[in-house]
Amino acid sequence: MKPFIYDYNLDDLQEWAKENNEPAFRAGQIFDWVYVKRVSNFQDMSNLSKELRQKLEDQFQFVTLSEITKFESKDGTVKFLFGLHDDHAIETVVMKHNYGNSVCVTTQVGCRVGCTFCASTLGGLKRDLTAGEIVAQVVQAQKILDAKNERVSSIVIMGTGEPFENYDATMKFLRIMIHEKGLNIGQRHITVSTSGIVPNIYKFADENTQINLAISIHAPNDKLRSKLMPVNRRFPFDDVMESLRYYQAKTGRRISFEYALIGGVNDQPEHAQELAGVLKDMLCHVNLIPVNHVPERKYVRTSRSDIFQFQRILAENGVNVTIRREQGHDIAAACGQLRAKHMELR
Repeated sequence: MKPFIYDYNLDDLQEWAKENNEPAFRAGQIFDWVYVKRVSNFQDMSNLSKELRQKLEDQFQFVTLSEITKFESKDGTVKFLFGLHDDHAIETVVMKHNYGNSVCVTTQVGCRVGCTFCASTLGGLKRDLTAGEIVAQVVQAQKILDAKNERVSSIVIMGTGEPFENYDATMKFLRIMIHEKGLNIGQRHITVSTSGIVPNIYKFADENTQINLAISIHAPNDKLRSKLMPVNRRFPFDDVMESLRYYQAKTGRRISFEYALIGGVNDQPEHAQELAGVLKDMLCHVNLIPVNHVPERKYVRTSRSDIFQFQRILAENGVNVTIRREQGHDIAAACGQLRAKHMELR
């Protein structure tokens, strides 16, 4: 199969141009056509010679994301289920905020992390996406927004999959997104979320970026976290926290902790007090997420009063905390829900 053009960053294209006896500036022109003009056909690159356009067509292909289905929420959230070249399906969500448009991208087909409250893990991991297949999700979203004269202003890598188990592709995707000659998304407008793949938290700390880091924590201690997140058995709670302290010492950046509140499981006052103790010396923010109901799981949502009580306890202990504003709740916009339904029907 021919490689995807979206898998190539500007340096890669410059190397390709050199190998194909083309001047280096052609790489910049190609990059501009792909990311600024956002064409999806090499023959549309009109300032390139016919011979070069044919060479590109012979050696590369664009990622094809075929729209299987699309749901639009009353709050403006749009969720896509896209088909890939090998008949797998992935989800991408475009969310409208008062500060702009955010795209939530997927990094893997399925997921092997195994969080017991998440629909993404149903069916396990099928394969990693290439950097280009992740890039294509943002480009597709931007093409849709082009019709409204709007742009993608932020990216969250919080869709299906564990980005730090597809680390190299995720980092290449990020570098393509932030390139000033491409989509030029501000680094501080991008957040990557991990369940705690410790070796790659250290690696990410050393990348010297301004990209935000979020951690799915979901419990204040090792025992409960292992029950909810099997990945914790590979990378125990204390090791995760130690890696995060290294990240913070290295970068000076605030860490976001995602905490899914599950009725009667991890949402009691003692859990809030314990979590506050764990985070007391960290520059961080806690995002409380009322768990989404997944038919295959037996967990229930935390009551509104318990959500506010949990928030109050954290705040009283000096922890910066908010409750996530739910978006797309009426269209099953949580990770994996749409793909799970699609798999049932196949």
